[in-house]
Amino acid sequence: MRVAVLGTGRMGAALTRRLLAREHVVRIWNRTRGRTGELVRAGAEEASSPEAAARGVDAVLMTLADDRACRDVLARLAAHMGPDPPVVVGMSTVSPATARELREMTPERRFVAAPVVGGPAALAAGQAMGLLSGDREVMGRLRLLWPDVFSVQRYCGEDPGAGLIYKVLNNHLLMSGVALVSEVVATGQAAGIDERMLHDFLYQWSTVAPGMRDRLDDIFHGGHEGWFTTRLGAKDLRLVIELARSLGLDLPIARTVERRYEEAAASGWGDADIGAVVELLRSKQHSEHPAEHTTAEHAIESPEHETAEHGTTEHETAEHETTEHGIAEHGTPENETPERGT
Repeated sequence: MRVAVLGTGRMGAALTRRLLAREHVVRIWNRTRGRTGELVRAGAEEASSPEAAARGVDAVLMTLADDRACRDVLARLAAHMGPDPPVVVGMSTVSPATARELREMTPERRFVAAPVVGGPAALAAGQAMGLLSGDREVMGRLRLLWPDVFSVQRYCGEDPGAGLIYKVLNNHLLMSGVALVSEVVATGQAAGIDERMLHDFLYQWSTVAPGMRDRLDDIFHGGHEGWFTTRLGAKDLRLVIELARSLGLDLPIARTVERRYEEAAASGWGDADIGAVVELLRSKQHSEHPAEHTTAEHAIESPEHETAEHGTTEHETAEHETTEHGIAEHGTPENETPERGT
């Protein structure tokens, strides 16, 4: 298929590499020029504008930073689309209300929301999950594309905002979980207990969600060089808070965690992975008790029984790999473990 990818940040670049590997013809555009060289060398064609990228393609995949960027770019596209326009696929994490607005902005309402569960590496490898929502007929126009992008697709309903509701709820669990595990790790380190034992326990305890395991090393002593920044974490928490408020609910835990990621971003960790939220605790401890505690060791070796990726131990039942390529109705697989966040 002929596909345009608008936005070539980490997720957009991963998506482009995946599409090229599956032999699609890919045209790319990025708001900041000069960041697409590697993708062009891999076979993508760079366009000078989103309108030029979308000309003559079957699908336009948007992987942009936020709600405003999606609205702005789609407004430009809509003004230049002729008869038989391409299907626009919103893969960004935006509010459910924005997804509905984007459908109304798209010519002939050919819009599908497809937020991604999984990080860039999973997306590039075709191992991510797609939360698809929108008109079934419109979605069917891209039936040959979906299995080339996602290992699993879940159809969430006709409402294009439905997939985004699932996505922001998932991200609430991720952000809150990382903040909570960071408190556990920082407290254990301050208490001077055996770090290797604590690290091992956090891999084994059922109270720690499986999705936390791939960030444990980073929380203990990592450089926070992952892809999901604290700024994005705060943004996604705001989305779930706003969603809840629109439904008459208040989420005090989400509000607290949002402030923590905002503080981390304001403290110089804005471009660091969300595991950097632990540094707020360390900086406070060091400023108030500069020499009170010392940690046991700074290098954590993985327990012998853990796997190199995703931290599944021999004491646990391995999660089964799903190879479904069809669209399931309202399913939530028990076997999904997204790669390093969403």
